Amino acid sequence: GDHLKVCSQGYTCCSQEMEEKYSQQSKHDFRNAVVELSNHLQTMFSSRYKKFDEFFKELLENAEKSLNDMFVRTYGRLYMQNSELFKDLFVELKRYYVGGSVNLEEMLNEFWARLLERMFRLVNPQYHFTDEYLECVSKYTEQLKPFGDVPRKLKLQVTRAFVAARTFAQGLAVARDVVGKVSAVNPTPQGTRALLKMMYCPHCRGLLSVKPCYNYCFNVMRGCLANQGDLDAEWNIFMDSMLLVAERLEGPFNIESVMDPIDVKISDAIMNMQENSMQVSQKVFQGCGQPKTLAQGRTARSVSESSFTARFRPYHPEERPTTAAGTSLDRLVTDVKEKLKQAKKFWSSLPGNICNDEKMSVGSVTENECWNGSAKSRYDFAVTGNGLANQVNNPEVEVDITKPDMVIRRQIMALRVMTNKLKNAYSGNDVDFIDIS
Repeated sequence: GDHLKVCSQGYTCCSQEMEEKYSQQSKHDFRNAVVELSNHLQTMFSSRYKKFDEFFKELLENAEKSLNDMFVRTYGRLYMQNSELFKDLFVELKRYYVGGSVNLEEMLNEFWARLLERMFRLVNPQYHFTDEYLECVSKYTEQLKPFGDVPRKLKLQVTRAFVAARTFAQGLAVARDVVGKVSAVNPTPQGTRALLKMMYCPHCRGLLSVKPCYNYCFNVMRGCLANQGDLDAEWNIFMDSMLLVAERLEGPFNIESVMDPIDVKISDAIMNMQENSMQVSQKVFQGCGQPKTLAQGRTARSVSESSFTARFRPYHPEERPTTAAGTSLDRLVTDVKEKLKQAKKFWSSLPGNICNDEKMSVGSVTENECWNGSAKSRYDFAVTGNGLANQVNNPEVEVDITKPDMVIRRQIMALRVMTNKLKNAYSGNDVDFIDIS
């Protein structure tokens, strides 16, 4: 057997060509073992991302439709003539969710300022207002609070809920992509030697049914997956941050409880403005000057056309479209929280999980009747730790601990960036958003 490069030089039934074939096969088996375990994880993140994404988009569609129906019923033509204001609001909210650079706070301020301009005209139909005058009116939105406390509350709720929803969905997509990139393993020449020696050298000795000892397999896998092991710390911090934001989605930052009654909230704001229109108009006239009166004949008509006679019918929550993506946010979050907990420590437990497969080793029970790399006997070496630095003492795989895998380093960075965004979202802060899809 002195023609063999890796397997034992003694008595053998392998040719050099067979050894080469076995070498390729061991690489293939190793890749498959890693992919099999990570595929499950990747599919989970991928399907949950799709579900959340569908849910959020459908929630926005439903809220817009609900507002449109309610306002058509309540305000009729008045609403239809001004409906593009509300359409724009939803266009911007959707654009924000899919990753557009929308400043939510500015966008909402703009919405209320424009609504005030329209309403100011309607409650003062006997006057003619120039564009400059209306510009001056909109400067009073903050100071006079014509819409009561609704804009302030809504701004806070919408910002928090949208930041959390968008960041959480993005986190699921990042998790999916990281698993995909990190699980595409390519063993080093030293790794391939160790894999061949463990999996197929016993065949060359005629020991076809003898499987590798568990700790032996463990050392080989720890060596071959040294770089993946280094991902573990950052991955676990990332999973914890996802879990924290998930709790926010269930509690105070629940986008469903913000978007569902948004029509009622905006409508309350309009009612506030209507009830305070006299005081608001007086203050504006003091600040912006007395506007020109329209000719007598024209005012009577516009008053009757534009006065808000409608009061609201009582609001019945059960009329709402119940399902977005066939589920509720609480159900989605409960399910994904369970999955996030299971995904923790995935990378550090990968070597053990591969060796637990009966195709790979005898398992941790049988210690004497197994292949230890040179014979059917017990395996005496201790198991090395996880990650690159620990492989300095790996008895089975020669690992250059000075050369970290660059693909994996980049993924560690991607997780760090995402964790930072999640921490901001958890505190309710908007984060500069980079579209990664």
